[in-house]
Amino acid sequence: GSSLLTGPEGLMAKERENLKRLKCLRRYRQRYGVEALLHRQLKERRMLATDGAAQQAHTTRSSQRCLAFVDDVRCSNPSLPMTRHCLTHICQDTNQTLFKPCQGSEEVPCNKPVPVSLSEEPCCPLHLRLPPQLYVPEQVLSVPEELEAAPTDLYLSAAELQPTESLPLEFSD
Repeated sequence: GSSLLTGPEGLMAKERENLKRLKCLRRYRQRYGVEALLHRQLKERRMLATDGAAQQAHTTRSSQRCLAFVDDVRCSNPSLPMTRHCLTHICQDTNQTLFKPCQGSEEVPCNKPVPVSLSEEPCCPLHLRLPPQLYVPEQVLSVPEELEAAPTDLYLSAAELQPTESLPLEFSD
C-alpha cells in the first residue's frame, strides 16, 4: 500500500488522495498508545468482574438447599430464589407472605402451599370451590297429545306456496 503512494509509475494525484482517505477511515476509531493500553486493561477488569460475579452467584445459588427437616433428614430440594426453603416447605418460613397452606376440606385436610391471591382463602386446584352455576338450562316443555295428533294436511308444502301479487317483493320468495 505505501509503495503505491511513492512509486515512480505510481498513481494519479486523485487516486493517491482517495487511498489516503481510505487509510484514514480504516484507522478512524482505533486507539493507539496509552489510550489503547488503558482500554485493554479496562476490558480485562470488566471481564474478571463479570465472570467472578457470575461464577460466585452460580456457586452460592447451586449450594443453597432447603433448610427444612423431615423426619430428622434435611430436604434435598433447591430453595426458591431469595428464600431458604423449597416450594414444599415454604410455609415453614415465618417471614414470607407470598404463600399460605391450603385449608382443604373437612374430610381431607391439605397443607399444600398455595400462592396468595385476591381471594381470602386460597386453595390448591384439588380443593378449589367452583362458583355457583350461572346458567340454568331451560326445561323442555312437554307438547300436549292433542297437538301431536293434529292432521298433517293443514300444512302446505313449499311447492304449494306461490307468491301472490298482494305481497310486497321482499316477501315473495
